[in-house]
Amino acid sequence: ALTIRYARLAPGQVVWDIGAGSGSLTVEAARLVPGGCVFAVEREAQAVLLVQRNCQLFGVDNVRVVHGEAPAVLSGLPLPDRVLVGGSGGKLPEILACCGELLTSGGMIVVNALTPATLCASLSGLSLPPFAALDGRQVQVSRLEKLGSEYFFRAQNAVYILFARKEG
Repeated sequence: ALTIRYARLAPGQVVWDIGAGSGSLTVEAARLVPGGCVFAVEREAQAVLLVQRNCQLFGVDNVRVVHGEAPAVLSGLPLPDRVLVGGSGGKLPEILACCGELLTSGGMIVVNALTPATLCASLSGLSLPPFAALDGRQVQVSRLEKLGSEYFFRAQNAVYILFARKEG
């Protein structure tokens, strides 16, 4: 929900969901950009099938699934107004550089990072031109679990959400 919020999606936009995984962000984005299109980029064949299945299940028809590895497959897509990066296959610096070139002026990019290495690569790439207004959030939740006759909250891993705008 926070990733979608920070992307500032609007009708008619072209969105790239890089590392689409199950397609959960793809489906939510597709609902928020009527008249636009979401390109779900995914390198894993099983995940591609899952994205396609979830798009059918939730009735979104403005999604195009792109089976391939970013950034190689990005240059043939329509220029994005918004980019969501959920997975990078270890190529985050290259993906951010490509998005810096192809993202429309004033467009937004949102990166979800789970590991310190991905966080550092995101900060490095998004803190340089053409990106501006870098901001971010660390989100961490805890889950209620039972320990003997007591209950406690066990902390889950944090997620870092970084977002920036392409200077116009």
